[in-house]
Amino acid sequence: MPEPAGPDAPIRLVIVDDDEGVLRALEVLFKRGGHRVAAVQDPTLAPGIVDEESPDVVLCDIRMPKLSGMDLLAELKARRPQTEVVMMTAFGDVRTAVEAVKRGAYDFLTKPFDDVSVVELAVRQAAERKRLRESYQALAAQLEVREQFEDLVGGTPQMREIYQMIETVAQSDATVLIEGESGTGKELVARALHLRSARKALPFLAINCSALPAGLIESELFGHVKGAFTGAVGVKKGLFESANRGTVFLDEVADLPAPAQVQLLRVLQEGEVRKVGSNDVVKVDVRVVAATNVDIKAARAKGKFRDDLFYRLNVIAIRMPPLRERADDIPALVQHFVGRAAARAKKAPPALDDEILPLLRRYRWPGNVRELENAIERAVVLSAGRGRLVATDLPPQITRSPDRLAPEALVLSDLPYASAKQSALHAFETRYLGALMRKTEGNLSEAARLAGMDRSNFRRLLRANGIDSTGSVQAVATGGGDDDVDG
Repeated sequence: MPEPAGPDAPIRLVIVDDDEGVLRALEVLFKRGGHRVAAVQDPTLAPGIVDEESPDVVLCDIRMPKLSGMDLLAELKARRPQTEVVMMTAFGDVRTAVEAVKRGAYDFLTKPFDDVSVVELAVRQAAERKRLRESYQALAAQLEVREQFEDLVGGTPQMREIYQMIETVAQSDATVLIEGESGTGKELVARALHLRSARKALPFLAINCSALPAGLIESELFGHVKGAFTGAVGVKKGLFESANRGTVFLDEVADLPAPAQVQLLRVLQEGEVRKVGSNDVVKVDVRVVAATNVDIKAARAKGKFRDDLFYRLNVIAIRMPPLRERADDIPALVQHFVGRAAARAKKAPPALDDEILPLLRRYRWPGNVRELENAIERAVVLSAGRGRLVATDLPPQITRSPDRLAPEALVLSDLPYASAKQSALHAFETRYLGALMRKTEGNLSEAARLAGMDRSNFRRLLRANGIDSTGSVQAVATGGGDDDVDG
């Protein structure tokens, strides 16, 4: 399967319209935006050209001789169901719109276009949906990576780099420090390191250093003898002794109290532990993997974490990126979590509404992968009996998130700065000039006066944006004189 195009890639577009004026105007409009465009005036040629061009979107008129747009839509969807189709007609009515959508059209536009940005927006959104679907399918195909790395899922460059690091250092006994926000999967990396090491058949024991009171953490890590403290009624092995010859994972290691830091340093330097209340030492052979979700350098600067311990832990450093930095992994993660939640519920995995993935990609995920997993599990439960996840199945903080930009902003956010600026300027000029021409009922001189512009410059601007005397967008002029817009 080919790599899906990124959001900044030019759109591959086929335009089908028997009206040569409209066809050429739209061709110029989209080519000016840097997109790859094929313009087709004879609809009977369209299926073959679509096969050759493999477009993201087909922009197609409905009323055409030889082959109607509705028949062409049906043929295109039968041949290339993954291609999105946006329909256009000068004879818009609700029944036709509903029928077009039922047959698989992405959107339905009525000519003449009051604002050319409406056409651009519809095509961009259709292309985005196609690319999201391709990304979902491509990343699903990469789920063999999950089989290689347990529950670590993703194919972005950041994750591939982490997989490579795991493979490289797993056979070593060097300590590893994993840094990253809560919920990014630090323990999964630790387990993957253990399972690829020579210690894989021996214990992997994990402890959250922030979850235990300071008075108990040393006992849990290093053990105690009878009478060492109130309640110590016998000898207890600590985590390190119990994991001998295996791997110990210390989560939130920056929260270790000072006495425990000293003991941990002894384990790393000397390979020995001393139980609480005892003067005897016990030799241990463990591989230590530690993790933190705070800036451990700041803790060192405040004197809360020993420099010598940091250097012992930070032999190999792995940074887990937050989910917002690898949003392209969200489709694969969603499929993974949907399948797992459905299996737990003993039901078939539900399908996803088209709006689900865009919503999930735009949310900032402060809780990272763990929050995504919880959101998907909730959605699968709420979708029971329906067989499809819809937006209302997601937690409200996702569907009501301020990160959900308006469609126009989302379109611009997918573009490089220069292209976004050009697109926004063009949309503004089209709306502004059209409004002036309608306000002055096509009086060019009055419209230019209201705009504070010279009449000839104002006329030139109208032509450049394809605005006629009625304020409608008809064609983007590519040559000729100035007589096509007057008043």
